[in-house]
Amino acid sequence: MSRRIRDLAVRLLCLLIGIASIGAALFLFVFVFWKGRDVMSLSFLLEKPSGMPIGTDGGIFPALMGSVYLGGLSALIGGVIGIGGAAYLTFYSGGKGIAAVVDKAVTGLSGIPSILFGLVGYTLLIYHFGIPRSLLCAGVTVAAMIIPFVAIRAKKIFSEKGLEYMYNSQSLGLSKEYALRRLIFPACMTELFGTAALGMAYGMGAVAPILYTGAVMQAEVPKKLTDPFMSLPYHLYMLVNNGFSLEYAYGTAFVLMVFLLCIQLLCKFISYFREGAQWTFKR
Repeated sequence: MSRRIRDLAVRLLCLLIGIASIGAALFLFVFVFWKGRDVMSLSFLLEKPSGMPIGTDGGIFPALMGSVYLGGLSALIGGVIGIGGAAYLTFYSGGKGIAAVVDKAVTGLSGIPSILFGLVGYTLLIYHFGIPRSLLCAGVTVAAMIIPFVAIRAKKIFSEKGLEYMYNSQSLGLSKEYALRRLIFPACMTELFGTAALGMAYGMGAVAPILYTGAVMQAEVPKKLTDPFMSLPYHLYMLVNNGFSLEYAYGTAFVLMVFLLCIQLLCKFISYFREGAQWTFKR
């Protein structure tokens, strides 16, 4: 009898924790939307910021597009390096020598505060190499921050789904490169794409790495990589830090939350409809 009571108590506790988590997320969305409801409109999404101080009127379109460009660039760079590093650690390294150092380095990088990435990015790219504050500098800095995020998850994906393909392929006399290109990458493509997209969302929500490397208070939508840019998190930070307009700050926060949620839902959507399917590559 006591065992059944303990099992019931554990189930009830798990249920309460789940309900609390969902309730906290819903409360956050509703609270932020309610605080910024007066500024939410189509023009808020499509117009440039204006007013004096800047950001107390108009919209957030340049900041929205700047966040998209930053997320795409950082996900492209960080995703390629992170997935490539995970493939090396899983299929080529053997866990010894330089591979062990790389593995520890990736794990260690995952715990470094994001502000340090911004400081190092500023010192190397802007101060040392003379590159102006721009989308390129910020994208490279954020990419360095998300590399461990992507690599750790990609390594787990390869270990769970790719190792069996590799063992079976080698037992048939196929090379590792052929197995990677024709079997493992197509089989894991959905999960890898989702990992890179989540890394994009992680990078887009960070303020510290772009404070010194490329984000500005007011700019046009960047037309080239060397242009400075606006970002939703940085725009929100400036509005709150300077006390310009809490309504516009909450409106910006709600748009950022919805945008990041859409990326997460897109990953789930793709995983659901591509479950069990394989992406194919031409010879």
